[in-house]
Amino acid sequence: MVRTEAGIWQTDVTLSPELVNFTDFDHKPYMFRVVKDDGQVAYRTDLYSRCQIGQGNFDPKGQHYSDKYTELDGTKSCSVVVDPDTVTTHFQAAHFPELEFVPQELFWQAEFHPDRPVPQRVEDLVIYELHLGALGYGKNRPGNFQDAMELLPYLVELGVNAIELLPLAEFRDKVNWGYETSHYFALEYSAGGRDQLKHFVRECHRNGIAVILDVVYNHYNPDGERAEWNYDSNVPERNIYYWYEGRASDYPDPSGGYLDNWSTGYAPRFHEEMVRKLFISSAATLMTEFHIDGFRVDQTTSMHSYNVLHADGRSIADANLFGAKFLREWTRTMKLIQPHAMLMAEDHSDWDLVTEPTDAGGLGFDATWHADFYHHLIGDTRPGTDYAKLIPTAGTGTDEPLAMDRFAGVLARSGHRKVVYHESHDEAGNSYYEAGGQKISSQRTIVSAVNGAPLVGKTRHVAEARCHFAVGMAMLSAGTPMFLMREEIGAQKPYRYEDFSEYKEDLLGEKTGDGAKLFQFYRDLIQFRHAHSAIRSHNIDIVHVHNDNRVIAFRRWDEQEELLIVASLNNYPFTHEYVIQNPRIGDHQWHEIFNSDAIVYGGSDIGNFGETMVSMNGYVHLEIPANGFVVFQRL
Repeated sequence: MVRTEAGIWQTDVTLSPELVNFTDFDHKPYMFRVVKDDGQVAYRTDLYSRCQIGQGNFDPKGQHYSDKYTELDGTKSCSVVVDPDTVTTHFQAAHFPELEFVPQELFWQAEFHPDRPVPQRVEDLVIYELHLGALGYGKNRPGNFQDAMELLPYLVELGVNAIELLPLAEFRDKVNWGYETSHYFALEYSAGGRDQLKHFVRECHRNGIAVILDVVYNHYNPDGERAEWNYDSNVPERNIYYWYEGRASDYPDPSGGYLDNWSTGYAPRFHEEMVRKLFISSAATLMTEFHIDGFRVDQTTSMHSYNVLHADGRSIADANLFGAKFLREWTRTMKLIQPHAMLMAEDHSDWDLVTEPTDAGGLGFDATWHADFYHHLIGDTRPGTDYAKLIPTAGTGTDEPLAMDRFAGVLARSGHRKVVYHESHDEAGNSYYEAGGQKISSQRTIVSAVNGAPLVGKTRHVAEARCHFAVGMAMLSAGTPMFLMREEIGAQKPYRYEDFSEYKEDLLGEKTGDGAKLFQFYRDLIQFRHAHSAIRSHNIDIVHVHNDNRVIAFRRWDEQEELLIVASLNNYPFTHEYVIQNPRIGDHQWHEIFNSDAIVYGGSDIGNFGETMVSMNGYVHLEIPANGFVVFQRL
């Protein structure tokens, strides 16, 4: 390899005839032999490789390895030459290297079904957050694409039209969430690798389901030997993939010049164009080669706001500026490649520019995660009174007032390009705080809804009713609803980073067992959202809040229809004409079209079935079930 004037090392195949014939190298492992600036020889993987060999956990520690390739940790093994213009004929190949391939163009020919269009707007999505590794109930291994393919009929019946996959770029240790990326072009081999992802995306598209992929740019795999760490130099300021302030001699501890950003590794060197290109071109490849429909970018706040010097914690403004510059370049490139690309950010800054167009100085995202919505609705790991924490507070079983007004504030903001959720991978058991010497961990929604009481008999009935409220607030809000896998069957086991593989749940069994009624509720509510354009608009108006009664009501509308949603977390129903008054309700007739308390969902059938409700001078009288909601349509 020869270094160009731009500092890039490349091979001129015209000068090396033995390299001209690609087929001689197809599926061959390779590495780079790097001579560092101090003369040390190091072997490094190709950070642009399309495949990293290995699907296990073994780290050869830089030594020669000749045992089973399947036992290797792909982040520390070697790169593999593959042809991106072909796809394996069969989803599950019996051999490596694979033997049967078809051209990409032929593979994608039957990608879509005319009767099942794939959504192209964030507002139209109902997102199912799926972690492949947590699939495979009853199997003594992490889940993979095979398990995901087998789950697709279940998800089609549920009605979700978008699957958000936790990160799949090559990551450390196969038992992992995936947020420790080492190689951005390679797909995690333990999950099934690059071609199985293509088969999965094609099958999703045939069923009208968009595929959203989590990507991580705020840090690399912190155990990055053979990857980003000290790639071609041991000098900290020349550790080219990492941001470093000044020189190592400026600090008593050489690590002081790196940047922390509230993630699990030092900040990338965003002022380096090649670092930005690595991230941007890998995402472009995922869209063009793998037909990914959109992305959720992990912790964007870490890139544009959280950068601080490791030595003393002072903010590094230049790093924040270059982090924002990278995000603008990234979103602009994605939209140039695919104008309908759906781009979401996990951003906790409430910075309006995150979802403004790049031409107007914004970062160019279509939506941001609305974490405050979760914390006010569930929020069971946040101590103090800063959050409403409606569900866990109701779960204590008392009749005390609830902070419905605080929740109303975040519900009203859901129309500002937000992804709303009542449960995510971060909150279903992984987060915690300490109080009185005890560790208070987050819980699944149905567990939090009854404060961990055994889910049998009446307790299960109450727990599911409160789940109806939680799901309803997200699904009927003005944001894009998302929920974590297994919520739809009332998952009770914690979902934690360190032991998720030990707590798998039987989705198919629960769907026809104890979770059957909750599954039907989710399915019907998702179909209700798909069927009503007003729910998919950004228009929302809070018309009634009562903390003592634990009641909230809000309007949703577009040019086609107007809906009124009335919800309660009161432990008793309001069966004697609860009165709501607001001049914006007007003088109209209303008809109930959805009731979370219906018998088919295990409820008591309390509501306004078949009746036409009349609002006059903004007053309307109606019945409200306990721990549930009703939806009215204006006639």
